[in-house]
Amino acid sequence: MEKNALPSLENYLGKDLPDELTVNLKNLAKTIHSKQPLPFQIFIEAVEQAPIAISITDKKAKILYVNTEFSRVTGYQAEEVTNENESILSDKSTPRNVYYDLWRTISKKKIWHGQLINRHKLGRRYLADLTITPMLNADGEVSHYIGMHRDLTDVYQAEQQVKNQKQLIESVTNLLPIAMAVLDEYDQVVLDNHLYKALVSDLDKKEPALYFLQLLREEMGELWQECKDHLQGFSQREFRVERKTKSARWFSCSGSWFSEAATQADTFFSQESKRYLILTLTDITKQRKQLEELHLQSLKLMMTEDVRVRSIRETLLGAMHQIQLPMNQIRAAEQILQMKQDEQHNSLLQILQQIQQSGQQAIATMQNCIPSLAPTSMLPLNLNLLLHEVLLLSDVRIQSYAIEVDWRPQQQLPSVLGSENKLRILFKQLIDNAIDAMLKQGTEPMRLTIATACDEEWIYACVADTGPGIAPDKRSKVFEPFYTTRQDSHQAGMGLVMVKEIIDQHQGLIEIDNQYKQGCRFKISFPYFKN
Repeated sequence: MEKNALPSLENYLGKDLPDELTVNLKNLAKTIHSKQPLPFQIFIEAVEQAPIAISITDKKAKILYVNTEFSRVTGYQAEEVTNENESILSDKSTPRNVYYDLWRTISKKKIWHGQLINRHKLGRRYLADLTITPMLNADGEVSHYIGMHRDLTDVYQAEQQVKNQKQLIESVTNLLPIAMAVLDEYDQVVLDNHLYKALVSDLDKKEPALYFLQLLREEMGELWQECKDHLQGFSQREFRVERKTKSARWFSCSGSWFSEAATQADTFFSQESKRYLILTLTDITKQRKQLEELHLQSLKLMMTEDVRVRSIRETLLGAMHQIQLPMNQIRAAEQILQMKQDEQHNSLLQILQQIQQSGQQAIATMQNCIPSLAPTSMLPLNLNLLLHEVLLLSDVRIQSYAIEVDWRPQQQLPSVLGSENKLRILFKQLIDNAIDAMLKQGTEPMRLTIATACDEEWIYACVADTGPGIAPDKRSKVFEPFYTTRQDSHQAGMGLVMVKEIIDQHQGLIEIDNQYKQGCRFKISFPYFKN
């Protein structure tokens, strides 16, 4: 139907509309006209052409007027709904409590806003976003109602699709067997899954993603920014996470950057985009433990061979030392007899010379039998990992005797330039000595404390036990060859000589902490490895 054929608000004024409503509308028009110098006809056309469905009803919801947009939204022409109740639009599927709230609100002269399910003239349902405003007469009483509504069906469907997609994404991410988080350019987590949330308590980290981002940036260096700038990804970056009260865990980190159009109002015309990082954290602790077990088996074989070689060396060196003492005395007696030049002692002198010769031959033979140690390369090493390996190597003894291990590693520890195997032997010797001391003392509880720390120049490692300790007058001698205190203490023989030798080879320092009174504590210092 053409617009001119529709009953207009102007035609209604003074005709079909009740006198009271006509007066109200004219008064409203005069008010608007008094504020803005617009013709009354503009007011009429504004209502007629408003891009929202408008209807005017009496107090009982009988329709008195509808505009053009009302007919377009509902399918009903003006003459079809005039004098009909507004319920002609209802699909009867809106809950009763909604209508109850509607009437209770407008009866109190208040504006009601909400959503109803209406039925189009052709039978299809649509979602109506409705606002009803009571019109008051000169006495302040409700005389009519103005209803304004629009079809929200398409908007609602789009919103529901977005919500459904979000729920689908959340469901999929929560079902993933890995922890996942999406971060914006400012390292703020904007999306995560259940496994990621579980890491907050498991790792004692307030925001695990920030912890791993720091590790990734340190390891990748300039490559990190390059990947970010070119929206490139990275994969399988493995990190060990130490925990204060629980065993360490291993994670494999992968990530991928992507960009998304910005949604802020000020970027509407600029078409700006924002970058996001999808970070995945895969718990590979089980796999690493399996690898560690294989690695420990190979380390045990390697260290067993190394210890065997060192034992042979120490045994031969000890025998040579024992032979050298009487040989020195024989050499002194020989020199005395030579000075006397007494013929009656010539035969004795010859015997001493023969003994001296035989002894030198024996020492030379043993010297040739001393096995050489295989050369080792010097590499940047993490003391935390080395100490962890040594603790695993000693785990059987520790568990067998119910020794409490107090493991206090510093999380971020610089590298030491050193030989892996030599440093393992060093710490293994100290830990074995500590265990022997506590078993001999029988202290309760038996506690082994391992700690690492660093300052601006040095990296420190401490090995402490609750054994009997070392007497102050013997602390300066325990690093001397063949000095032993095993009968009354736990540091002895060539073991600490070997420890001191390895530390010297690494330009390090070792000392016994005089302030430690609960047992014995060795403090080892190594210089930073600087590229």
